[in-house]
Amino acid sequence: MHPPRTDASMPGMSSEAVPRGGSPDVLRQAVVVTSAVLGIAGAAIGSGALGGTPIASAAGGALAADATLVAPGGPAFAIWSVVYTGLVGLAVWQALPAHREDARQRATGWLTAVSLVLNAVWIATVQAGQVELSVLVIVALLVVLVAAFGRLLQRAPSSRAEAVLVDGTIGLYLGWVSIATVADVAAALRQNGVSAGEPAWAVGVLGVATAVGVFTAVRGRGRLAYGAGLAWGLGWVAAARAGAEQNTSTTVAVAAGVAATVVAGTTVAARVLSRGRRWRRG
Repeated sequence: MHPPRTDASMPGMSSEAVPRGGSPDVLRQAVVVTSAVLGIAGAAIGSGALGGTPIASAAGGALAADATLVAPGGPAFAIWSVVYTGLVGLAVWQALPAHREDARQRATGWLTAVSLVLNAVWIATVQAGQVELSVLVIVALLVVLVAAFGRLLQRAPSSRAEAVLVDGTIGLYLGWVSIATVADVAAALRQNGVSAGEPAWAVGVLGVATAVGVFTAVRGRGRLAYGAGLAWGLGWVAAARAGAEQNTSTTVAVAAGVAATVVAGTTVAARVLSRGRRWRRG
């Protein structure tokens, strides 16, 4: 068996802190694969393919594209197909014997598994009409993904495949869940009769999402997947408010469009600057 890898850029990870590959690593790999299967099953139920009610129609339509001013348009949810495909690829990749002792998987594998379970639980709560409970679940999911994303930033991927399957998938997942959390909170507020001043607080929430997106773009040195996921969601909020037959708002449409542009532009700029610094050092 090869000795475990260490990395000085990962705080606290020394040769003593990183255990030798064995049962804990095999268990982690198996749990990630099992969680991916659970996540795909939950997605199939959430789409209505296995008899469940489509998310847009569940809970009395609380999460429909026109339910609130910050709900993304229906086509936005196609991103889940990309996210789930990436998660399956990630699960297979990390299950390979060559990656059993991978330091980045040791740092993030359990978080990936928890995120998949939480996603399935979120679908179940919405299917049950428990929108308030679904907010707690999606906030927990967001926290888990932020933690996983942060740990991935501590060490660069060792290959292009890892960059795409691991960093790309988690980044896109986090970016989309960021805007989905906003939509879920707004749906819970609307369901509880809080609708006064919605255009104003919708713009405020979009401003917060923009600030978070800019901070993450800079902190993540222009990780494209995160920026793409968040900008995609924001762009479809703009499209929904500009083109919907119901619940239109020019103010929110413009704010969401500007937010998507700022997040995308900052992400690209941060990536260019980061590569420029690496080139000068090299």
